[in-house]
Amino acid sequence: MSNTHPAEALDQRQILSGISAAASVGLRSLTVLGEVDSSNRFLLEGEGFGEAGVHVCVAEAQTAGRGRRGRAWVSPGGANLYLSVLRSFAVVPEFLQGLSLAMGVAVARAMQSLDVQGIALKWPNDILLSGVKLGGILLETSGRSRGSWRVVTGIGINVQMPADAGASIDQPWTDLAAHGIHPGRNRLASRVLTEVILAQEQFVEAGFEAFRRDWELLDAVRDRQVELHDVSGSRRGTARGVDTGGALLLEVQGRCERVVSGDISLRVLT
Repeated sequence: MSNTHPAEALDQRQILSGISAAASVGLRSLTVLGEVDSSNRFLLEGEGFGEAGVHVCVAEAQTAGRGRRGRAWVSPGGANLYLSVLRSFAVVPEFLQGLSLAMGVAVARAMQSLDVQGIALKWPNDILLSGVKLGGILLETSGRSRGSWRVVTGIGINVQMPADAGASIDQPWTDLAAHGIHPGRNRLASRVLTEVILAQEQFVEAGFEAFRRDWELLDAVRDRQVELHDVSGSRRGTARGVDTGGALLLEVQGRCERVVSGDISLRVLT
């Protein structure tokens, strides 16, 4: 992917001014960093983020960005969007499956608000643009504290990935610039944060069921042949959507199995 536009520096004031009033109510802090090992780790292990409300970290670059299954998240400076949102929930970890999918819906809504067409979601956490990976979501928790669980939602979106950095990614990928989409990283961050914060509030009130219909409309793998890989091996079947908790429904030899994400990956066969 080529860099056709100069990189826009992340700016705390611009990001804050673009977040909706409704989403800003619960926002307690927004930190913009030039470089960090991991924006997720910064919030989970940093001091001062234990109080109630929402805490956000947005970084220009990550030196140890984290993806699912222990993979590194390629995070060159000044090119993409790397942000994490920390808040406490009363119930975890069982509902993380549904929350992760709800966060995917939130990112899709943010993209749609910017008139980005062709967004889809691949279970459990991939954001696709025209069928190719544009970004991803990683939820992590630090455990129970004061009667609730601290959960951080990490989101990475490729905005204008340098070709040399992208060469190290082990799967097909795309970025917004390759599709002629240049929303500006501050504006993009504001829209994503608005939708994520509001979606988290909605999830607390109504759970994944409030997002299930929207997720199904964005489902990139429904009724397709897929292969799942985990520590016990691999299995194939037909994806039949998700259940009320966000687990994948996999049809194998005429019977549906419920699959939770955990340490698992999904590959589309046909």
